[in-house]
Amino acid sequence: MSAVGSLPILPSGAAAPAAVVIVGHGSRDAAANAEFEAFVASYAAASPGVNVRHGYLELAEPSLATTLERVGQEASHVLVVPLILFGASHVKNDLPLALAAARRKYPSVSFTAARPLGVHPLLTSLLGERAESAVTLSPAERAKTAVLAVGRGSSDPDANGDFCKLVRLFGEGRGFGRVDAAFMGITDPKVDAALDSLARARPERILVAPVLLFGGTLVAKLDDQLRRFAERYPWIKTVRAPHLGAHPNVFELLSERLRQAVGEGAPLACDSCQYRTAMPGFAENVGGMRALLWSLRHSFTHTQAAPHVHAHRRLRKHVLVCGNVDCAERGSLGLIDELRRLIKQAGIAADVRVTRTGCMGRCGEGPTLVVYPDGVWYRGVEQDDATALVTDHLVGDRIVARLVDNIMQ
Repeated sequence: MSAVGSLPILPSGAAAPAAVVIVGHGSRDAAANAEFEAFVASYAAASPGVNVRHGYLELAEPSLATTLERVGQEASHVLVVPLILFGASHVKNDLPLALAAARRKYPSVSFTAARPLGVHPLLTSLLGERAESAVTLSPAERAKTAVLAVGRGSSDPDANGDFCKLVRLFGEGRGFGRVDAAFMGITDPKVDAALDSLARARPERILVAPVLLFGGTLVAKLDDQLRRFAERYPWIKTVRAPHLGAHPNVFELLSERLRQAVGEGAPLACDSCQYRTAMPGFAENVGGMRALLWSLRHSFTHTQAAPHVHAHRRLRKHVLVCGNVDCAERGSLGLIDELRRLIKQAGIAADVRVTRTGCMGRCGEGPTLVVYPDGVWYRGVEQDDATALVTDHLVGDRIVARLVDNIMQ
């Protein structure tokens, strides 16, 4: 592995050495976490004199909050860089909230956040390298090859847009017959539908390129989908390229983001963030995690807010259901449909609204559901639980005790 390049020069007179905290998403797959931690170890080995740590946003330890707690006691300058491809809810919500808590606890410590990796020529080049490594093609064969670039998928349109832009930049000028983008979850087009669509175009082969930093459950799931596709379309050659992995391009880009954070003071991209800009279909998300309190605020401040026109009467209850990757894979989208059906059937659709949200911070325990203004959080909610939630809670005002996670007062 090549050297990562020099880290940013810290302000002179620092009372303690810098700490660099590399933030990972976290996975239930121990091998994926081990791959991330090996990356961190390599980065630390190439950065002598710098205290390099790591923390996870979810699903693994140490958590980001725990790591910030530790480095806040050791360094006067802490640089936090998300080793994450695109800026979705974790980067826009969880990371700023963790930093705000650390700054409150250690006011004398400078905590500076870098941007995620994002759309960059280094990633475009790496994606091309991974695709080229999977199969050797002549120009004529390349023209008869379709490429499907696969991303994780997000409830954040900004992150999905960045992914599609990266795929488009990768596809330009490479001579492939077709280059499409698809997602593992949350948003469309999903992998299975995209593969079927490509099959109808009758390419000689399909090259699948996972735009994922590390292996784990998503790569394993993708392999399973490709196996089933090969059974349905045995006449189409299907090849999967390696995931992005710990490549020198990723090391170089990570260092570039750190240098930008220190030199330019531009931590997180906000231009088209759904939590700061009202985007079509996502306007209720403005305000970050505070969007979870939207119903409570909306119910009790109608008469106190500035005059405004409403297209609906005051809601009696607002149900928020997590639609992020983890909860969606556990059935939250079906739960949303069933809740809406039962609410309509019960004749309370004018008084009760069901909204799909981004991550609620209960990953691994979902699907998560919140009822406001009651402030009741439910976890592990399955589609079969919808009847009890509607009948007992939404109609009868009786808490479904077996599902309760927390009650906010």
